[in-house]
This record gives sequence, structure tokens and C-alpha cells, in this order.
Amino acid sequence: MWYDLAAVGAAACWAWGGILGAGPSRHFGPFTFTRLRLSLMTLLLGSISLATGGWHSMQTANVVPALLSGLTGIFLGDTLYFSAMNRLGPRRSGLLFATHSVFSVLLGMLFLQEKLSLPAFFGSCMVFGGVMLAVAFGRGKQQGKAWEHPAHLKAGVMLGMAAALCQALGTFFAKPAIAGGLEPVTASAIRMGVACVVHYLLLYAGLPLARSRGDFSPRILGQTALNGVVALGLGMTLIMLALQHANVATVGMLSALSPVLILPMLWLVQKQPPPLVAWLGAFVSCAGTALIVLR
Repeated sequence: MWYDLAAVGAAACWAWGGILGAGPSRHFGPFTFTRLRLSLMTLLLGSISLATGGWHSMQTANVVPALLSGLTGIFLGDTLYFSAMNRLGPRRSGLLFATHSVFSVLLGMLFLQEKLSLPAFFGSCMVFGGVMLAVAFGRGKQQGKAWEHPAHLKAGVMLGMAAALCQALGTFFAKPAIAGGLEPVTASAIRMGVACVVHYLLLYAGLPLARSRGDFSPRILGQTALNGVVALGLGMTLIMLALQHANVATVGMLSALSPVLILPMLWLVQKQPPPLVAWLGAFVSCAGTALIVLR
């Protein structure tokens, strides 16, 4: 149960991280924003791994899938997600990102021979359906004026779906790394480190998208650092912890709760409660989560 709850905790971290990252992502652009927070968290988690001896768990057999997980789930997944958020806002991008749970279930069943018990299957269906219901109807009449006007809807949808697939691939590759004995904090540091290296290579190669769109003010840098600690540092490490004993399908479904958890957070930030249908979707998702955790 505790490992399932770790996946739910990761969903909460990603939800709050989405709120914290909306402003800085638009200010810097998705590439610079992701590069800055990856730099901070690679140094922080790498230092923790060195101090605690977690690096001793590194072996070729578990480092290689961790590197693949970082490239797909963090470098591609995070960058595409914030690119979608810049066009669609946190609520709509969250709706698309929630489909990563379906991709995770399919990858786990097709390639890792994972199976869901009947309660877990029904719980997963309830989680996914509730997420879709909550986010689809999660906007009040006056909500989201700053975030809910996408400039390029079609591009945003494509970016959101691509981000969901990459997130599922990141979880899929992380499972054999953790199963191979790689310590969770060390796994997170490796995943972020390889993604960070690729971002700097793109910057030094002169890719226009990799350049910052805005200035480096202390306030925006602070928001970026806080997002990194919450979403990457804590959220990603909780996912690694959950994968120690839970399968990819279960972790994927439980971590998909972030679009539901973001609703009360948006209410707190925007002072406008979500409509009743959104709360109904949230209730269905929570009931599904209980079925999975108590299966």
C-alpha cells in the first residue's frame, strides 16, 4: 500500500509543479525552463547519492535503462509537456497528459507480462474515466483567463499526446533499472543528469528553441527552483520508490491522478471553484484509487 501511495504522492507533486511551472515556462520557454530545473536537481540529487552511498548500486545492467528512462520521460516528456502547457494551459494539457496511464498499462502488459487483478482493472478504469471527466469539465465560467486561450490548439494537442507517450516510456524503462537494484535517489539523479546533458548540447549547438526568451530575474529563478524541487526532486523520486514493488501499469494509473489533484490547487490560486461535474470526476477517480490501493 505504501508504494501505491508513493505514486499518488508523485501525482500531487506533479500537479503542484504544474501550477508553479506555468509562469516560468512561458517566461523562459520550455527548453530553458527544463534545463534550469534539471541542472539544479541533478546537482542536488547527485550530491545526496554520493553522500549516502547510493551510487554503489550503479551497474551497467541498471544504469542503461535509467539513461533511456531519462531521455524519454524527462528530456522528451517534460519538454513536450511544458510546450503543450504554453499553448493549452495546465488544465487542458493535464487532460492530454493523463493518457500516459493508458500507455503505461499497455506497455506493462505487452512487454513486461504484467497483469491487473479484477479490482485493480476496475479501479484503473475509474481513475482514468474520473480524470477525463474532472479535467474536461474542470473550468468554471470565469476560470483560467490567463491560461485557457491556446494560440495553436492542434499543435498543443499533438505535443500533449507525445508528452504522455514519452512519460509512459520513461516509467517503462525505469522499472528494470529499479528492479535491477538501482537506489531510487540515484536513479532519479541519473535520469535527470542525462536529460540535462542533452539540453546543454542543444544549447551549445545553437538551437534557437534552446535559448531563453526572458531575463533571469531572482523571482522567476526562485519559482523555477521550487518547481524543480517539488516536481522533479520529490515527484520523480517517489515514482522510483513506487516502482520498487508496484508494476508499471499500477504506477502509471495512480500517477495519472495529477489532473484531478490540480483542480483544488487551481481553485486556491484562481479563487474560482471547479463545477460540480469536475468534483464528481474527482470522486470517481478517488474511489478507483482506493480499489487499486486496497486490492
